[in-house]
Amino acid sequence: MTISESKVLVRPVQDARRAVSSERPAIEETITSVDGGIHVSTDRDGKAGTAAAQDFDGHTKISRETRMAASIRNILEDMGEDPNREGLLKTPERYAKAMLFFTKGYQENAYDIGKDAIFNVNHTEIVLVRDIEAHIAYIPNGRVLGLSKLARIADIYARRLQVQERLTKQIAQAIEDLLQPQGVAVVMESAHMCMVMRVVQKSSAMTTTSCRTGVFKTDRAAEEELQFLLKLNRN
Repeated sequence: MTISESKVLVRPVQDARRAVSSERPAIEETITSVDGGIHVSTDRDGKAGTAAAQDFDGHTKISRETRMAASIRNILEDMGEDPNREGLLKTPERYAKAMLFFTKGYQENAYDIGKDAIFNVNHTEIVLVRDIEAHIAYIPNGRVLGLSKLARIADIYARRLQVQERLTKQIAQAIEDLLQPQGVAVVMESAHMCMVMRVVQKSSAMTTTSCRTGVFKTDRAAEEELQFLLKLNRN
């Protein structure tokens, strides 16, 4: 299955206390056995940990975790391993649970995370949260976001199949859409295992990306203050 590039599922918030429905239509697929005798209805949003259930037609509904575990068993066999030997019996299930955790960002969106944590505050100076998946700064325009939500928004986009350049922009765009602030700045510094462990094996290589909106692009004073704050407490 090909996973298309995810879009930012946020929109401007007019009323921070307004309840908003986050229901999404179910996406289903049908899998037919080789002999054509069994039809399996599968739900991409099936809850992890549920091995199987019966739908209204009596067909078996298989969870994503179960389908992923079956694929890992095949991979182990193709490696020359025996997935039934002691020590590997539960490896497919453990791997599937880990992958669902590492990619849980596909099941979340920034609007639902932040909509109930927006507060009207007369603060017009830089708000900076450092050393989460990124350094995130914004200058409020009458509204602020609960600090923990900045970390959770970063986590949403980090826990997807990603490239750092897109991840940096998605975090900035999500905060821009939620708060409509005077400006947003996201700076990300990361080590990539493809650089550290494979091919070139450059263990000290770091990649830095940034995305700026609003006054952080147009106001030199705002940019200089951001750089000053980023350097504080650095060795």
